[in-house]
Amino acid sequence: MLDIRVIRSQRKETEEKLRRRDPTISLRPVLDLDSRRRELIVRSEGLKKKRNEASDLIGRLKKEGKDTAQHIVEMKRVSEQIKSLDSEIREVEEQIHAEMCELPNIPDDSVPVGETKDDAIVLREWGEKAEFPFEPRNHVQLSAAAGLLDFPRAAKLAEAQFPMYVGMGAMLEWALLCFMVDVQTRENGYTLVLPPYLVNKQTMFTSGNLPKFEQELYKLPDDELYLIPTSEVPLTSFHRDEILREEDLPLRYASYTACFRREAGTYGAEERGLIRVHQFNKIEMYKVTTPETSERELDSLVRDAERIVERLGLHYRTRLLPTGDMALQSAKTCDIEVWLPAQKAYYEVSSCSNCKSFQAVRGSIRYKPKEGGNNQYVHTLNGSGLATSRLLVAILETYQQADGSILVPEAIRKYLPGIERIEATS
Repeated sequence: MLDIRVIRSQRKETEEKLRRRDPTISLRPVLDLDSRRRELIVRSEGLKKKRNEASDLIGRLKKEGKDTAQHIVEMKRVSEQIKSLDSEIREVEEQIHAEMCELPNIPDDSVPVGETKDDAIVLREWGEKAEFPFEPRNHVQLSAAAGLLDFPRAAKLAEAQFPMYVGMGAMLEWALLCFMVDVQTRENGYTLVLPPYLVNKQTMFTSGNLPKFEQELYKLPDDELYLIPTSEVPLTSFHRDEILREEDLPLRYASYTACFRREAGTYGAEERGLIRVHQFNKIEMYKVTTPETSERELDSLVRDAERIVERLGLHYRTRLLPTGDMALQSAKTCDIEVWLPAQKAYYEVSSCSNCKSFQAVRGSIRYKPKEGGNNQYVHTLNGSGLATSRLLVAILETYQQADGSILVPEAIRKYLPGIERIEATS
């Protein structure tokens, strides 16, 4: 959520930047409501002062044995006016809150203006696209031949677009997760967190998922809890309503969770299998920083994700997303996309974002400057380090052999002792 003080003091500049994301955005409704709220507060405080003065006068008159009936009647009338004004103030504040919740984050000046992924800027590429002396099979065919995934039984247990890893498929998935946890915690210095998969409404609000995206979330209505779409959600509220010390920043967390997304809509055959699923596993990276260091921390966050893909030997590209393709809470986002040989296309495996103070305002997460002065909002950053579903697709398709077997990338062989190749069984 944006800081209303910024909107008041920098209305023109803020509106111009927000219109890079959506040309229809106007701050006039928020500012009109804010002006109305302040006007009502002035009137209410004036009446409260008048009521206090009347109360003091009544007290003095009673001590002097004088009649106070008329003054009491007047004070009651003023109290009713105050009650009415305070009720109106609450209504206006709710309207302001609703309007503010619809506003996206202000895009960073470095973000290209555009509406779709086609407007993204390629920052860099690594490796070469896999080439084969045979017609490559897609991951659904490969996993069926090796008995790695069982989509029909997963659909029987749940519904379509839920995966089930079996045998070597489950072991390969687990090896990937262990590898990424080791790299992010032991090598890159992130503190491991295993958060709840179910969170409350305030936690979803703080991350930016509510109220705008409620229809995309899985919800347990009887408990007023939501299944997390990413562990960014609980990690954002890890320090909610806290005041941190500047000398303790940046904080770096990594977490493993399953993630749950409705992924509403229809998709083509090229997005079957693991390409687009309702449940997937992910290692999340999360940072809490000062405003002065957040851009530098975003650069290192992206590199921490890129190195995972490099060590797995997969061709990828990193792109800076345009204004119209970023999440509501993001001020700047870089996507890492791996090449999927059978699809002949790039697919995102990591999205790294600097949300600046947007989530901190929602969650009241501040820090105390070591040089003194007023408490300031922190900046929050998040990134996949990485999501395994499309990563596994890339591994299966990139490392496939002519006989249908699949080589295991060297980086994860230590998590699969004695296994260098997954043989096709059919």
